[in-house]
Amino acid sequence: MNDTPPRRLGAALAVLLSTVTLLLAGGPMAEAGTAGGDVQVAQTLGDRELTVILRRITGVPGPLHVDVITHAGTAAGRIELAVVPTGVSASASAASAAGTTVDAAVVTLAGRPGTYSAVLDVTQVGPWELSLSDEKRTATIPFIVPKQLTSPPETAAYLGFVGAGLFVLVAVVVAVRVRRGWWALAPVGGLVACLTVAVTGAVLSARLPPPPSQGGQVDATVDGVNDPYADAGQQTGDYARPPGTMVLSTSTTRAGEVTDLRLTLSDASTGLPLDDVVVHDGGLLHLLVVGPSGRLWHLHPVRTDAGVFEVRLPLPEAGHYAVSAEFARRGGGVQQLRSASGIDAVSAAGPAAPADLPVGTGSRTVAGVQVRLTASALVAGKAAVLTARVGDRATLQPWLGMLGHLVVAGPLSPEAAAGTATQGAQVWAHSHSMGAMPDGARTTSGHLHRAMPDAQRTTSGHVHGATPDPSMGSGMPAMSGLTSVNGDSTADETVAAYGPDVSFVYTFPTPGFYRIWIQAERDHTILTAPYLLHVTGTAERTP
Repeated sequence: MNDTPPRRLGAALAVLLSTVTLLLAGGPMAEAGTAGGDVQVAQTLGDRELTVILRRITGVPGPLHVDVITHAGTAAGRIELAVVPTGVSASASAASAAGTTVDAAVVTLAGRPGTYSAVLDVTQVGPWELSLSDEKRTATIPFIVPKQLTSPPETAAYLGFVGAGLFVLVAVVVAVRVRRGWWALAPVGGLVACLTVAVTGAVLSARLPPPPSQGGQVDATVDGVNDPYADAGQQTGDYARPPGTMVLSTSTTRAGEVTDLRLTLSDASTGLPLDDVVVHDGGLLHLLVVGPSGRLWHLHPVRTDAGVFEVRLPLPEAGHYAVSAEFARRGGGVQQLRSASGIDAVSAAGPAAPADLPVGTGSRTVAGVQVRLTASALVAGKAAVLTARVGDRATLQPWLGMLGHLVVAGPLSPEAAAGTATQGAQVWAHSHSMGAMPDGARTTSGHLHRAMPDAQRTTSGHVHGATPDPSMGSGMPAMSGLTSVNGDSTADETVAAYGPDVSFVYTFPTPGFYRIWIQAERDHTILTAPYLLHVTGTAERTP
């Protein structure tokens, strides 16, 4: 009977510590990694403008669901898909699989816009390529098959909690069966040690920086994706790479024909092919072309070789076509390269005259849809809000991960040919909308949640746009970005529930005339509305 109090004390302590274990065990579990979200990549394959969506991978080996979304006017036909592992590895089996097609499928496109799906098998984690072929040209899209990872501190936390649980059982057994109560102190000591390890691991798992992103910050390998913490000691604060250079080549420069445009990208430092382009704003490479009369093409050339992108570009009229490309290199850093030469299309009829655009905001009818633009005061150096109402219903679809795109060129002469004027313009910028909530996503007060718009980049990569402060008053609308609908994934073109208002914030740096183009997607049709705006100087501002 003399041992009863110590025995009871040991049992009570064990129960108390087991309760603490259960309370703390939820911490590291919440820190477990995920396999990432969907990847959207726009591809201009031949005469088709496609959006390819690689759906979230939940297990390896396992299925990769691929959706091919077509737009209005897309021709019917077959698209052949295939997946190929590309990563290097110290493992002989993984290395031997590189470059070998693992699975293939065929997607048959109908003559109507919509989503066409296929399922392909992936067999290992690491770098892969998805190829798309229309039997004339083959595009390749690099992607990473991720692995669900546990960091070393998380592993220590899990093992510590498991050990603590075992010591709880041992402490209970010792406290009940051993006549000397002090024996219970031994497993209790082990329990305390395990809890110390577990709590320390849980704290460190939330505070230590993650390893470099495979395929995002550093070149991905099979071994690196399997264990990115192996090289964690080599982390740096800057993974950016040198600027790239771009060379254009065309198959023809005759007006009225379609040219096969090839863009060759190379590293400005080494001269080697620039083959580390990553998906950025829903595309590997965004090509902007402004024609002589002011028509805008926003295309997405396909990757056909290391550092080589190709696209078919119509040259409907004679004159100069200004060309710029936007892409992001692995390691960060968005680059916009403006071609120094552009394309000069020739014909016996002579160059085309610029389109006669009225100066100012107002309404345009594009593909049967009314687009109405309103704007705050357009003053150089002051943030302006431009709002386009596209149609009259909330049926806009996200395109390239955004509800709207704004392309700005200027200042320029309204009478000059648009391609030539854009070629020499001080500013050629590509900005994105602030987004908009779908119907039903508003708060009870009717206001939208606030979010900051994307930075506005020029062809030199500098920021010209100003981000408004949310407290600036009624002149700045409260907007939100696209809502996550699948883990880390935002809504894609299969969701038509946004708008009809699409707002942009942009700061015109100098006074003068600017050509702008606003783009949005509705009913699987990419709508492009051109405008000519006059921006006043500060001294001209009306009080």
